[in-house]
Order: sequence, then C-alpha cells, then structure tokens
Amino acid sequence: MSIYLGIDVGGSGIKGAPVDLEAGDFAAPRLRIPTPEKSTPSNVAAILGEIVDEFSGQIGDTSIGLTIPAPVVHGRVPFIANLNQKWAGLQADEYLSDKLGRKITLVNDADAAGLAEVHLGAAKGNNGLVILTTLGTGIGAAIIYRGVLIPNAELGHLELDGRDAETYAASSIKDKENISYEEWTTKRLQPYYKHVEMLFSPDLFVVGGGVSKDWDKFGHLLDLNTEIIPAKLRNRAGIIGAALAARDADEHPDLV
Repeated sequence: MSIYLGIDVGGSGIKGAPVDLEAGDFAAPRLRIPTPEKSTPSNVAAILGEIVDEFSGQIGDTSIGLTIPAPVVHGRVPFIANLNQKWAGLQADEYLSDKLGRKITLVNDADAAGLAEVHLGAAKGNNGLVILTTLGTGIGAAIIYRGVLIPNAELGHLELDGRDAETYAASSIKDKENISYEEWTTKRLQPYYKHVEMLFSPDLFVVGGGVSKDWDKFGHLLDLNTEIIPAKLRNRAGIIGAALAARDADEHPDLV
C-alpha cells in the first residue's frame, strides 16, 4: 500500500494528512488542530486520535509516521524544548502506539523534512551525501547518505567563533536584529555553511524553513564549493517525511 498517514507535531499546531508515496503528495487535504496549551503526552495523544479517526478509512492498518521537535533515539525522547517536559525521557513510540492502537514510527521533525526532500523533493535522484538545514527559530538539520537517514544531527548547535551557530545565524535572529538579507547571508550564513562544508564535504545542501521562499533574496550570495538549493516541499515536508519513515518501518522492521 502506498498511502501512509503522516503527522507533524509542532509547538503551535498538529498537522496530519494521508500521503500517497507513489505520487509524492497528500492524498487528501491536511487537517490542522492547535497544539494543546498544556502539551503533555496524553493531551497530544488525544489530538492525534482525532487525526487518525479522520483519515482511518484511507490508510488501512499501516503504521503511522509522527514527527516531534526533539531528538528521537530508538523511539525515546531524551529531552525536549517546545512541548511539555513530560515528554523528556518518554519511550514515546510505545506510549503513543498503546494510546492509539496502531504502530507508531517517531522521527525528529528536521530528519523527516530531510527524508522528504531527498526521496520526493528538491534532492530527489541525488544518491550522495545530502545535508538539509531548516532556517527558522533555530537551525534544524538532517543528514542523508545514499537515501538513508543519519538521525539526530544537531548541526545548528555547532560552535563557530565561540558561539552556538543558531544563536546568530537562524532566520529568527535576522528578523529580531532587523539585519538585511545581504548582511545575514555574507556575515552569518556564509561562515556557517562553509564550516559545515569543511566538516562533511557533502554533495548537496538543501535549505528549508519558511525563509526558503525568499531564496532569490539570498541564495546567490552564498559562495560554496557544494551546490546549495532551496527546499521544494516546504511546509508539507514534515508530514511527507513522517509517512516515508512509517513505510520504511513497515518494510524494514529489523532496522527500527
């Protein structure tokens, strides 16, 4: 079956849609429900149940893919910033599977976006080392080599010039400090990407996050040896990547 439900859990909204992985797009319009103010696992699970019920007729008994804004280590959330602290230390895949009565595949949100862009988006067909970065409140990152995800790459927290990179190079900092695209790109993004390039020698960079829609304002200012391109799937990437992760878990349960 090529249709899997992907759900993207964020600090402000929980969004889900069935994804036709052969077509590479949603099989029905997405459903968005605000994240509960008290975003405990039990409160979030109740919202997830509503989304599963909405699309249950389209997804059969397949696994459900779910993103979360935190590292995911074998289904466990070691720490979390943007949801209730009761998530920290939780074996969340087992907890949510028990609550929803379905197999749950849990994946970091940036990792899900990376999977989506490599398999169905801007980096489709690239079989080398692809690094996706999401420029937003912070800098999220995903590393995919020959189509396989290397999970939980926190490249936004690389130390550069004695600082945590995302504290001066994220697009939220550009907005907060009201600096121009030119200054942000040449003085902040350029040294960041040059450093990542030196460390990993990737075949391709993909730039996601909301600011990627303004690629024509800053992309040409980056001077790298590595090709760098904007993301294609944008705000659909998390849902599509979650669905891909669920399919992979069904097809290769020994690797989960």
